[in-house]
Amino acid sequence: MTKLIDLVNISKSFDDTLVLDDLNLYIRENEFLTLLGPSGCGKTTTLRIIGGFTTPDQGKVIFDGKDITGVAPNKRPLNTVFQKYALFPHMNIEENIAFGLKIKNKPKQYIKDKIQYALKLVNLDGYGKRMPDQLSGGQQQRIAIARAIVNEPKVLLLDEPLGALDLKLRQDMQYELIRLKNELGITFIYVTHDQEEALTMSDTIVVMNQGYIQQIGTPEDIYNEPENAFVADFIGDSNIIPGIMIKDELVEILGHRFACVDTGFGTNKPVDVVIRPEDVELVTPGTGTISGKVSHIIFKGVHYEMEVMAAGFEWLVQSTKMFPVGTEVDIKIDPFNIQIMNKPESEDEEAVKLDE
Repeated sequence: MTKLIDLVNISKSFDDTLVLDDLNLYIRENEFLTLLGPSGCGKTTTLRIIGGFTTPDQGKVIFDGKDITGVAPNKRPLNTVFQKYALFPHMNIEENIAFGLKIKNKPKQYIKDKIQYALKLVNLDGYGKRMPDQLSGGQQQRIAIARAIVNEPKVLLLDEPLGALDLKLRQDMQYELIRLKNELGITFIYVTHDQEEALTMSDTIVVMNQGYIQQIGTPEDIYNEPENAFVADFIGDSNIIPGIMIKDELVEILGHRFACVDTGFGTNKPVDVVIRPEDVELVTPGTGTISGKVSHIIFKGVHYEMEVMAAGFEWLVQSTKMFPVGTEVDIKIDPFNIQIMNKPESEDEEAVKLDE
């Protein structure tokens, strides 16, 4: 995939608060890229800078090789879908979808054909004469997307577009968006704080915190190989435990030694150890590495979620096998499922700069 958008040395402050600090990021053609992070991390500001709604204090926005930093939003080859659907309440669905095309003085037949095409694409064929208040939240969101895609943008910006929907509708719309992206060949740039949404839909995830990019990678990379404790903690559930890297491929966790596959950390080096709850194996006492007792259990449908107190640490464990509260167990972990990370030198180092 070729590079379509390049954000170069972007910085932005509001009042005295630094929101983005020397951010560098590129987005490829036909990519589904998600900006993910907690509130205030800079993800929406980044999207608004790409869209032209916010001007950076420093840096450039390069689109298809051209500097568009000073170009107005309506002159950029992209469209935005917001969390608030922003449909015109006094217009029916056809009129809402046609709005942008009429402003561009497109011929009537062209507009009519585009409306029918867009309604079919979002599975709302036959809804054209209805008013927005006659549609459910999910249907209104699909109309907002239809209104954006009829303009044939090269890029679709989506700012938490599913945030107002209930869980089932959100999941349905996630699959709809993946289908649309594959059918249309448009680049999607998506903002969310929902980790599951990002993992489900994205080709690439950009994890942000405190105005910095923490990690860029595929959903699998981000989940399985987090670069720091923030990413590990933010993406899914994790057991994050202080450890000592005794030597290559050997780590001490809570006074017990575990084989691992990591190298290059030095000897007797303090580290952070990340172990996903589904990777903690509960075994018969005497057959594992650390002994403990099940202290809490919740049934989650596809698995049981258990808390196990072992070596003074409360382990989160997910398993299809149920161990009742009070059961004595041992903990066993495959070396490949132990992720070792450097400890931050200071509290502020949590916001790590990542150079492209």
